[in-house]
Amino acid sequence: MLVIGRGDAGPAVVEIRAILRTLSLLDADDGSDTFDARVEQAVRAFQQARGLTVTGTVTEETWRALDAARWTLGARVLSHEQPEPMFGDDVRQLQERLLELGYDLGRADGIFGRRTAAALATFQREVGLVADGVCGPATVAALRRLGRKVVGGRPTLLRETVRLHATGPALAGRRIVLDPGHGGDDPGVSVADSGQRWTEADLAYDVAVRLAEQLTTLGMRVYLTRGPRPTGPMSEAIRASLANELGADLVLSLHLDGHPSPLASGVATYHYGYATGTDGGVTSTLGERLAELVQEEIVNRTGLRDCRTHAKTWDLLRLTRMPAIRVEFGYLTSPDDRALLIEPVFRDSLAAAIAAAVQRLYAPAELEAPVGTATTGEATLVAV
Repeated sequence: MLVIGRGDAGPAVVEIRAILRTLSLLDADDGSDTFDARVEQAVRAFQQARGLTVTGTVTEETWRALDAARWTLGARVLSHEQPEPMFGDDVRQLQERLLELGYDLGRADGIFGRRTAAALATFQREVGLVADGVCGPATVAALRRLGRKVVGGRPTLLRETVRLHATGPALAGRRIVLDPGHGGDDPGVSVADSGQRWTEADLAYDVAVRLAEQLTTLGMRVYLTRGPRPTGPMSEAIRASLANELGADLVLSLHLDGHPSPLASGVATYHYGYATGTDGGVTSTLGERLAELVQEEIVNRTGLRDCRTHAKTWDLLRLTRMPAIRVEFGYLTSPDDRALLIEPVFRDSLAAAIAAAVQRLYAPAELEAPVGTATTGEATLVAV
């Protein structure tokens, strides 16, 4: 779809305004069909709350989130459908409620898939309803009557932590997908410096190759989503699908950032999550933990400004079935960051930092190396 922004008008804007009013982000309707300053401000607030890139314009990503947000649990009957599963905030609310009640359906991603249908059918059977995996009025009423079963922490965190520890500390044989951002006809951020054009796509791929070498040394099976010169566009949904088909244990997406101001600088790491929700705002707890470890290691080893970790709902983070993070390791538009990024030795340090974070994720708490100290040589002992 086309990007809709300030000054646009028409039926699409009318629908956007209606959804924003439903979400109490826009005042009562004045009959306008124009995307004005108030609508832009409301869209920005929505994007901020939903973990989207805050632009004030309605891109395809923002439209999908708006379309999902119009639904609340109980507003429609939910069921598992093929080939296009139902999605929406009502699905996510259902998933979060089932997780609270102790049912294992994976992460609350707002997509009504087979695992959600199976968990719902089990719940229905246990409360004496028809176990058809369809969420209608009777099922909604039963969900609202029952109290919370899982205690002692966030349900998703409890399950994912148990699974992680059950697999042991060895890294050998684990599958990790590295996703160098952009590529092909999409260079990402691009800056000319010292007689050469530096692009996000090329530098991200270079770091991915260096990281792949270090992770292979740890015994991990490493897959890249693209080569140095891919052809054609590759959406985040396609990249997520590749990771799911491989049955990966982790996904690391590598990017650089850019900004009109040359003063913007630093590293930030993102994991899947919402700003609000019954799960405390986080729906991929291991993703959150990995993001924190990667951020710590990069800041400690490189001296890049710490722009912290953040929850986002980007497709690559949302659609993957395993913990996934996105690292934006510096601003190519910052003279200071760029001076570091164009040096091969610095890119080696970035790769070493991320590899150390992966090692720390799997290490038992009593054996975890302090931040900035783990090396691939040390990690090899854990992997064998």
